[in-house]
Amino acid sequence: MQASAYLKLSVATAIVTIALKTAAWWWTGSVSLAADALESLVNLAGAVFALAMVTLAAQPADDNHPYGHHKAEYFSSGFEGILIIAAGLGILWGAADRWRHPQPLESIGVGVALAVVSSALNGWMAWAMLRKAREVRSVALEGDARHLITDVWTSAGVVVGLLGVMATGLQWLDPLLAVIVALNILREGVHLMRESTGGLMDEALDAESLAKVQAVLEDFRHPHAIRFDHIASRVAGQRRFVDLHMHMPASWTLGRAAALRVDLEQALMSAVPGLRCSIQLLPMDVEAHNMDEEGLV
Repeated sequence: MQASAYLKLSVATAIVTIALKTAAWWWTGSVSLAADALESLVNLAGAVFALAMVTLAAQPADDNHPYGHHKAEYFSSGFEGILIIAAGLGILWGAADRWRHPQPLESIGVGVALAVVSSALNGWMAWAMLRKAREVRSVALEGDARHLITDVWTSAGVVVGLLGVMATGLQWLDPLLAVIVALNILREGVHLMRESTGGLMDEALDAESLAKVQAVLEDFRHPHAIRFDHIASRVAGQRRFVDLHMHMPASWTLGRAAALRVDLEQALMSAVPGLRCSIQLLPMDVEAHNMDEEGLV
């Protein structure tokens, strides 16, 4: 299945879990279950927006976007981070109100059962989406999967807390648990916002990919004939880019130099899937300087 198909399935799963958790909250009156249902509502909004951004990112390059639309996925991650933070603040507000005005819980067993079912659905969906996200390097898909994982932990915490209320009769455990849920949600929201910002700011390749690039260059490097400098990299959604200068003897023919560049490009793209290379050929005794030295590796 394509990434968009997983997001459509995520939307359907979110609708089902919202229904289950809302029913659980209605049966019990638990503020922690209400918080859990609110997070699932955020899941739904995030999945819909992620689907739209993945569809946009899949569009081919055009005259106005010659490098493609891959960065659109970072907007999805940032938007979902904002939604998560808003949900966390809303849960904190509800928990504070319940702390001031405690209410007895009812039908806790029913609420726990519904929460367990919804958590199982989210867990399965998150596992499938995270696997696909790593396969296709989709930021939007990974962001939605991470949010679902947070939701699973949220539901698990709610279930444990409600069982604690059943066992002890301590009603204040319910709003306390809602606060813990909210703090966990806020942490995940901040993480997604940082990830989105980093992508939009053209962060370099990850350390593992950079090491593979350097290993390939080392195989091609020759102490008297071939050297490399001005190596820069960036990530844009599913695409990864590297720019560099390759120096060689001025006596080489253009055909020989171009053939070596093709070999190098193929080696780099084999070592780092999805990599796009821009290699400038220069004579060994010629130096080209970039105006901006930031981000060179």
